[in-house]
Amino acid sequence: MFDTELLRTFVAVADSGGFTRAAERLHLTQSAVSAQIRRLEDQAGCVLLTRNTRSVALTAKGETLLSYARTILHLNEDARARLAGSKFTGTIRIGASEDFASTWLPYVLRGFKAGNPGVALEVEVGVPPVLFQALDEERLDLVLGSRCRGEARGWSLWQEPLVWAFAEHDQIALQEALPLAFFPEPCPYREAALAALAWKQQPWQIAYVCPSISGVRAAALAGLAVTPLPRSALGNGLRELGPVDGLPELPNAEFLVCIVENGCREPIRVLADMIRDAATRIDAG
Repeated sequence: MFDTELLRTFVAVADSGGFTRAAERLHLTQSAVSAQIRRLEDQAGCVLLTRNTRSVALTAKGETLLSYARTILHLNEDARARLAGSKFTGTIRIGASEDFASTWLPYVLRGFKAGNPGVALEVEVGVPPVLFQALDEERLDLVLGSRCRGEARGWSLWQEPLVWAFAEHDQIALQEALPLAFFPEPCPYREAALAALAWKQQPWQIAYVCPSISGVRAAALAGLAVTPLPRSALGNGLRELGPVDGLPELPNAEFLVCIVENGCREPIRVLADMIRDAATRIDAG
């Protein structure tokens, strides 16, 4: 049987990408983290991580154990909560882009709240750069958002192509300035789209600005503008434009969950893990 504390350390190293950040997250010394990983490898009877001076990577057997480790830790938390009742208290301040807030996130929060009635949840919906800034300033505890480029942070939930969306049965004239529908600045989709159009030297004009996905989708559905969206957000009535239509390819959108680094409380980590599990199930489905 594996020691759950060793599994927790192993997951922290895998998630953080190294011993130093894992030690900070667990409030341990780096040598203590290294010692716990060696003990876990002794229990497993195999090497779980490959190490060099710059990075740590999972071996094939480490990848296998990681999935089991998450399940074991979550079952352990569930059993403790059901038998003794969750003792978590306080408030978690959550920032979420609309990609999350209008889809499956409320159901994850409902499940967390059912198991942790003593924790109050406050949710702020906004654009990712603003939410990440609030996280850095410790005005939020956990943020779910997306990025198309920039420094990696937090945990990646999934990636999918960012595409040009337009009315299914309408035609767009690229000889003229391309009408665009965007979220307000700052917005990673907006930045990626304008960078791609600049590389293509395609004239453009901003025809529609709306803070919600439903708003920019409505502009595209009406044939008023082209808008950059994750492919999964196209839905009925919209089609994907691309190089065959004379438009440049767009980068992938990466969806992330990040938590406050300083003094992170256990309930925040538990909620982040629930979100990651939900995203894994959705991506697998």
